[in-house]
Amino acid sequence: MKQETVPRTWPGDIYQVFKRLKVAQVAYVPDAGHTQLILDCQGDPEMTAVSLTTEQEGVAMLSGAWLGGNRGALLMQSSGAGNCINMLSLAQECRFPLLMLITMRGEWGEFNPWQLAMGQSTQRVLEHSGCVVQRVDKAEEVGEVVFAAGQMAFSTNRAVAVLIGQRIVGFKDWSK
Repeated sequence: MKQETVPRTWPGDIYQVFKRLKVAQVAYVPDAGHTQLILDCQGDPEMTAVSLTTEQEGVAMLSGAWLGGNRGALLMQSSGAGNCINMLSLAQECRFPLLMLITMRGEWGEFNPWQLAMGQSTQRVLEHSGCVVQRVDKAEEVGEVVFAAGQMAFSTNRAVAVLIGQRIVGFKDWSK
């Protein structure tokens, strides 16, 4: 199987959406799929980008950001979404906005069997936890979907997750 080359303009689209939405804090667990976006956020003097040791820390951090008057976003991989399930009750009960951008694994072209379980259940698990889930599978639609999700999260004080499909993120071809 030959790996397709996917243009990597979508991280810049997300960064521009963050600026438009006035996102000031970005919490993330290091992830290859989010690398360029993380670098853009780290380089912006108007944003604070915080590396986490585990994804659920980001839910707590962004609740504090909201209480302090800042908008934020949580970046993670689908395998980390399961780590947040218990903490998502905080967003539900306290009604603060939580914008999550999740790069998917365990889908198209996945090589790692450990990624399949959460990759195949991320959307259902998040929906059952009370999150609104929006999925994007075309790179040219990422900015628009993230903007709509951010508008929804920050206008309705809800947890909204954008699942960025593995066809956009790409996969490693270990067969060579």
